[in-house]
Amino acid sequence: MSSSKIYSKFGEKFNRNSGITQLMGDLNDGLRTPGALMLGGGNPAAIPEMMDYFSEVTSQMLANGELVSAMANYDGPQGKDTFVKGLAKLLRDTYGWDISEKNISLTNGSQSAFFYLFNLLAGKQPDGSHKKILLPLAPEYIGYCDSGIEDDIFVSYKPEIELLEDRQFKYHVDFSQLKIDESVAAICASRPTNPTGNLLTDEEVYKLDELARKHNIPLILDNAYGTPFPNIVFEEATPFWNDNTILCMSLSKLGLPGLRCGIVIANEETTRALTNINGIIGLAPGSIGPAVAQHMIESNDLLRLSDDVIKPFYQQKSIRAVSLLQSAIVDPRFRIHKPEGAMFLWLWFDELPITTMELYKRLKARGVLIVPGEYFFFGQEDLWDHSHQCLRMNYVQNDEDMQKGIQIIAEEVKKAYQGA
Repeated sequence: MSSSKIYSKFGEKFNRNSGITQLMGDLNDGLRTPGALMLGGGNPAAIPEMMDYFSEVTSQMLANGELVSAMANYDGPQGKDTFVKGLAKLLRDTYGWDISEKNISLTNGSQSAFFYLFNLLAGKQPDGSHKKILLPLAPEYIGYCDSGIEDDIFVSYKPEIELLEDRQFKYHVDFSQLKIDESVAAICASRPTNPTGNLLTDEEVYKLDELARKHNIPLILDNAYGTPFPNIVFEEATPFWNDNTILCMSLSKLGLPGLRCGIVIANEETTRALTNINGIIGLAPGSIGPAVAQHMIESNDLLRLSDDVIKPFYQQKSIRAVSLLQSAIVDPRFRIHKPEGAMFLWLWFDELPITTMELYKRLKARGVLIVPGEYFFFGQEDLWDHSHQCLRMNYVQNDEDMQKGIQIIAEEVKKAYQGA
């Protein structure tokens, strides 16, 4: 076969290098490299209490035949019936949401869900026009960037930056900037935000919902880290959904990323569309994740463990990492985005004389893996210095590795500021 293989337009698009592919490649390589300090990727923490819980649950499921049944049978293209019905009842009873099993579909991970949703809504339309997904606050999740079958399906906006005490800062949606016209297919935001740990306030969510309804477009909320589960949220946040909201959830950050289970809560029309896409592309979503999650619902453990185990674990890790960073990096030009949720810290090195892409390379050479900030500012035409001054750091590693990694980051940043 020729080395210069000519692919289709689709093939050419998805055969490119991408930020998310590099991130996951680094994650895989780092896990195989002794001594690598994994401060980049999004693998959730192996929380001992959760690992023990999953071991116990799957042992029970193996003993009673549930696990083998889940492995040996297809579910329908909408996903496992018992879990879909159980989750609908839980959300209806707990939050009063007007939903049933007709409002929930499952996918093989939330990354698949976003690929389906973005291409369902954006790109070339039947009338020949081209529509985009509006991201009201960049930086935004790296995994969205290359998920369009067509190029140029995102438009994003710079945030307002609020400077806080203790060398922290916070992003806010700048509603005065947002422009919504016929070219916008949907509004999408992650809450809390990957990469920054920013949490959209209830007021910001209500305003985005109002804008979406006014323009007759859906509001997509990426809730992979959010409330009610896994509830890696450190500020007050009200769970939000209505029939114009597409709420995307996941089992990954409960501690089950390998089971690849995404959850989409939407109106019945969107649910039917996603079910059809599932059937065509993958026949059916995986069964094991939903089977485990249904056990958690029946045992009243899903929300309890999220509130009592997962949330406090990450919050304490976050507090510790902030303390280590502030002690190690004393330069006043360094700030940390206020950690309000998710499992990352967003570091801002104002006036940094090199890009964080260059900083990433220097750190990688020393065995420290982070993610450069440039990848998270897609959908913008204007050059912005700030986008080259930030990086994302995972804070879930053990304390010894965090101290080592942060010390190396501090050393390389100091060299960069000194022009070395």
